[in-house]
Formats: sequence, structure tokens, C-alpha cells
Amino acid sequence: MEHRNTEMPGVPFDIRPARAADLQTVVSLDEETTGIAKVAYWKDRLERYAGGQPDRYFLIAEKDGRPAGFIVGEVRAWEFGSPPSGWIFAINVNRAARQDGLGTLLFEAVCDRFRRSGVRQVRTMIAKEDKLVMSFFRSQGMMAGPFIELEKGLAP
Repeated sequence: MEHRNTEMPGVPFDIRPARAADLQTVVSLDEETTGIAKVAYWKDRLERYAGGQPDRYFLIAEKDGRPAGFIVGEVRAWEFGSPPSGWIFAINVNRAARQDGLGTLLFEAVCDRFRRSGVRQVRTMIAKEDKLVMSFFRSQGMMAGPFIELEKGLAP
């Protein structure tokens, strides 16, 4: 389903579902941010999330037909007693397109799909030191939730 940008007049981006042919674009956008080309990882994500499965969303933002960003999320239910919620686990915007409202447009597009799936909560997890991503999600109205991440290193 194509999504013409009608929510944010003046923002020259359109949102569409990702396709297998978007692999190199996604890898390049991610590599620009992380410095690592994760071809196998993104190929797997596209296969899992771009195939139109219910409650899984991999969206591409385009400007004049050229990809400029993406967002990936899914509806997850009942983990640790949590009711069904939308989870965003990846968002990326081309550096040249930042500050143009594209991140907000992607966020709203995936949240719209979550709402249509019947969920009323959206969640994500980010690194504490990632100030840019933290600032973005806070600007979208997100705040600390009811869960705390715990972890333990495992010896080889």
C-alpha cells in the first residue's frame, strides 16, 4: 500500500512498503550511520518484514522516487505480561534529509499501521548514549515505560 504524504503538507516525502529490491539502499543507509555493511542482516529483515505479513512493517521513505529513509516495526504481544504493543526496532534517515521532518513522517506512518492493528502503545529500545535517537523519540512524545532492560554477559 502506497502512502502519499498528506499528514505533513510541505514535507516532500512519500512512504511505501519496502521491497526485496531495496536491500542495497537499506544497507547503504545503515552503513552511513553505523559504519558496518550488514548485508545478511538486512536481507533477513527484508524477507521477514517486507513480505506483507500481518502486523510487520518495513517502510521506505522516498523523495522524488529516491529512498531517503526507512523504519521497521511489528506488533508484539504478551511478553512479560505486556498487552499487544507496536515495537519499532529500526529507523534511519539519510543525513542529507535530516531536519526535514522525515523521521516524524516515518514514525507517524508506522504508528498509523500499529493503530490499525488495534494496539494503543508504541515502544522501542535504544542505547543510553545515543543522544540523537533519544532526542528524536522524545520529540515524538515517547518516554520511559514500565519495563527495565536487564542483561548479563555470557562467557564463551
